[in-house]
Amino acid sequence: MKIKLLFSGVAAHCLIVGAGILLAPAVVAQNTASLRTAESFQSIADERARSLALFEEAGKVIQHPRCVNCHPATERPLQGMSMHPHQPPVFRGDGGMGLVGMQCNTCHSEQNTPVVGQADTLKSIPGNPAWHLAPIEMAWEGKTLGQICVQLKDPKRNGDKTMDQIVEHMAKDDLVGWGWQPGDGREPVPGTQEEFGKIIRAWVDTGAVCPSG
Repeated sequence: MKIKLLFSGVAAHCLIVGAGILLAPAVVAQNTASLRTAESFQSIADERARSLALFEEAGKVIQHPRCVNCHPATERPLQGMSMHPHQPPVFRGDGGMGLVGMQCNTCHSEQNTPVVGQADTLKSIPGNPAWHLAPIEMAWEGKTLGQICVQLKDPKRNGDKTMDQIVEHMAKDDLVGWGWQPGDGREPVPGTQEEFGKIIRAWVDTGAVCPSG
């Protein structure tokens, strides 16, 4: 299997990353789903019900594999829409950056990197200057939307953030924004980061109500 990486200076074992992606189910279709605007929820008169509806809409992004893959419940990141364990096997390490000798930036550069190979299933390797796993306290894998909601509001499990800081993180953080620009061959999360940020803002402003269960 020959894969040509369109950048230099990457260790040879990064080819294994490409091979692992090639062995995974192909994800080449682009997501055409959209998010409702925050304003569209104004028709819900009861504020508590409106807040709940807003967070359920935000859940289209929060529970999308693009996001959950980087919030695993184990020491290994996940990959693809099938959310299978990362291949080759890599582990969280200090700061979510991977173990010594196999850190995230060994293969993931500061931007999505186009790849030319023998199959159409591998079109790019994801990249971002801050590429890393979310802390284990912020694991979303296997949790209900309600459980994730409670977690987001808990400073002990959200990086000691206030709710206003949560809004800023969701609306402005560049790594969060990668979900809408995941590179050729990957389905982005629905809507836009701007729309998502407005939904989170409206959710907080209406009491940050969480789904039950």
